[in-house]
Amino acid sequence: MTAEPREGRPGEAERSLEVRWIFPGRLETAVTEWFGRFPIETESREDSYLLEPQLPGLSVKVRGGMALEVKKYHGSPGILEVADCARGRLESWQKWSFPFSRAGQNSDRQAGWRPVGKRRRISRFSLDGGQLVARAAMLHQEPQCDVELTEVRTIGQDWWTLGFEASGPADLLPSTLEATARLVFSRPLPGDPDPDLDQSKSYQRWLSPPQ
Repeated sequence: MTAEPREGRPGEAERSLEVRWIFPGRLETAVTEWFGRFPIETESREDSYLLEPQLPGLSVKVRGGMALEVKKYHGSPGILEVADCARGRLESWQKWSFPFSRAGQNSDRQAGWRPVGKRRRISRFSLDGGQLVARAAMLHQEPQCDVELTEVRTIGQDWWTLGFEASGPADLLPSTLEATARLVFSRPLPGDPDPDLDQSKSYQRWLSPPQ
């Protein structure tokens, strides 16, 4: 199944609560099998992130060559802790997405932009009558959490990432993300990866040069 982009109307702001871990090296088969116990959509694309000039509190990227996405960081409301399995830094974001066309110019290939190839596996979860349910399709304006396991390649290096993104009514974002994390980590992540605070960061923070 191929993932559909979960975007609102062009220019419409969307709030999200997110946590992400990024690990070096290639994604192990044991991890993909661990994730594969849930319904999965797949997607391959290349995103380009604006790294220079640095824009504090903003993440700017061209998503798959089709959308310009701007995200504003609203701080961290705390730490996600799943007993003995994972600790990550929660991040609150507001996102705007706009149609994008290069119009004959490879603007996102110019200096200051970093192309990142991604092969994404995505599972979607939503609250239904107080119960967490895996969904085959995305919902709109309902509390839900997307979980992605993504193989990443940039500047000739392999990485992989596990991320959670909750969307919907603002007051339900924490409970939706936390319930999803408890379900996903009900079986510990196999192998050596240790999802802890050292690995917990956004793409923008990971890619940006030290200040």
